Amino acid sequence: MADFPTFRLRRWMLLYRLIWIVGFPLIMVYLWRRARKDALYGQHLGERFGSYAPMPNAVWVHAVSLGELRSAVPLIRELLDRGEKVVTTHFTPAGRREAERVFAADIASGNLRPVWVPFEYRWTFRRFFNAFAPKYGLVMEIEIWPVMIMECRRKGVPLFMCNAQYPSKSYLRDTTKTKARADLMRGFAGALVKSDLQRDRFASIGVEHIAVTGETRFEQPIPPHLVERGETARQWLAPHRRVITITSAVEGEDDTYVAAIKATRGPDAPLFVYVPRKPERFAEVGEMLRAAGLKVAERSTTFDADLMYSGQAPEIDVLLGDSLGEMYFYLAMSDEAIVGGGFTPHGAHNVIEPLALKKPVIVGPEIWTIEYPAVEAIAAGVCTHVQTEAELIKAIEAGPKASADTINAFFAAHTGAVKKTLQAVKQFTTR
Repeated sequence: MADFPTFRLRRWMLLYRLIWIVGFPLIMVYLWRRARKDALYGQHLGERFGSYAPMPNAVWVHAVSLGELRSAVPLIRELLDRGEKVVTTHFTPAGRREAERVFAADIASGNLRPVWVPFEYRWTFRRFFNAFAPKYGLVMEIEIWPVMIMECRRKGVPLFMCNAQYPSKSYLRDTTKTKARADLMRGFAGALVKSDLQRDRFASIGVEHIAVTGETRFEQPIPPHLVERGETARQWLAPHRRVITITSAVEGEDDTYVAAIKATRGPDAPLFVYVPRKPERFAEVGEMLRAAGLKVAERSTTFDADLMYSGQAPEIDVLLGDSLGEMYFYLAMSDEAIVGGGFTPHGAHNVIEPLALKKPVIVGPEIWTIEYPAVEAIAAGVCTHVQTEAELIKAIEAGPKASADTINAFFAAHTGAVKKTLQAVKQFTTR
């Protein structure tokens, strides 16, 4: 592309590289501090400097953390089934641990390797390319790593945005203020995007080779044992009550959810399952719920490691989901789900997991992060979009509106992203 990199981008990259050089001590302090809470941050440190055991001709999937890895799971599974070797890169322990859990057998057989993404230096990426010689790279969602993009172009490694969307707030910012970031996106080999709207946004900033492939999360595998355990737990814990699961609740919206729980107390009150997004908030949220006068039990003390229970069910208002990797267990218990994040400026989280279990969804006002498929889900009647705490309470009191058949039809209209993605990659890499 003749206009890549632009003069504006070259100037911006000089500043960016300088920040990484000058800020290196701060980066190491950050990792050290995080390692005090999660030891995995401090392990395999050589990988962050590009030191890896060779595994050439791998397909590279960059999934920075848990959400990105989960969206990549069906795609990675298809690649492995086609005989490819896969290297996954991560920045946080959550994504790496999920890769190690989901693909344990493939790691043992030498067909997949989860590693830390190298720091943003030219020399660390040269070492990464020497170790893996990737056929191509897939960056899940809209992760922008400038040195990664520039070094892929320099090395001739096709790097694609995958399962990509351009959230409205980011798009507005990049087209009015941070224009160098929009320039940088033209360095990708292409964009594999979720919808026609996203295609138009990426095209407007000059990205070439765009394909509308849909959302890979619609094809995420559902762990049957978690569903079975959740359904059984529901019969024990709340056989005659509605159950509402609040998923991925984040700091800044707890007061809204607590008010909604308290407003719906009474003889026919639902049981709420409250699942904070970050594990470091588990104890804090438990204390907050009890301070609000609610009767609370933790998953960690109510169920054993196999999600089994014994004795008489506790009489509670809220079950606190203080565990990781068990979201389908919590969702299987419910009649309806409230997806967190939407009552903060940071935006709502994934609505697809509850819909996959045929659970209608409620989201708060801020859905710019999940514009697709939230807009389509709202239009289809499988997602209720509320703007205020009062509207949330009314939606809870009204109960679920969408049937399982309606949600099934919505899902059927939005599947097929994995095959479309790999078809587009083949098309763009064989030109």
